[in-house]
Amino acid sequence: MIHLVRHGRSAPDETRPAEEWALHPDAAAGLTALRDSGKLPVGARWFSSPEPKARATARALTGTAVGFVDGLREMTRPAQPWLGASAWSALVRRCMTEPEVPAAPGWEAAVATADRVVGAVRRIADSCPDDDVVLVGHGTAWTLVVAALTRCAPDLQAWERLRMPDHCALRVDGEVAEIVSPWGAGESVPDPY
Repeated sequence: MIHLVRHGRSAPDETRPAEEWALHPDAAAGLTALRDSGKLPVGARWFSSPEPKARATARALTGTAVGFVDGLREMTRPAQPWLGASAWSALVRRCMTEPEVPAAPGWEAAVATADRVVGAVRRIADSCPDDDVVLVGHGTAWTLVVAALTRCAPDLQAWERLRMPDHCALRVDGEVAEIVSPWGAGESVPDPY
């Protein structure tokens, strides 16, 4: 089983790229709720994106060792002012429907994000064939991973429902995965970014 965890509530800072953001001071309640939900497997191997908000989420959810994997980073994008929820949604939809084209200047194209993140997920899963794996990361990256592993188009409705934190479990059988626990374990804080 692969358990994807979307990081806790982040603290957006329009002067810094999203990859540098920390967790919001109010993130603890959602992380505690997810940790206590029973959805995260005991005895799993844990890996995380190296971004601060993902690292802090992993540390809050487990007392075991966590491997930090650069390939699990979110889609790269520069610092930018908040555009509003509908403009943000339009950018993410564009990156998912036109994966070869950066959604905005300075954004990583979705195809490059998917190649990097899916490759990292597959290497981790291959290195832990007998263990459940928990991967802590990011909403756009995880949307691309679920699409690649289930061999479906990116589920934009699922992306819009993502919360901070959130959880999705996949059963991997060979090259194809099946969603056994969909997104929806997190607190009710929608992702503004």
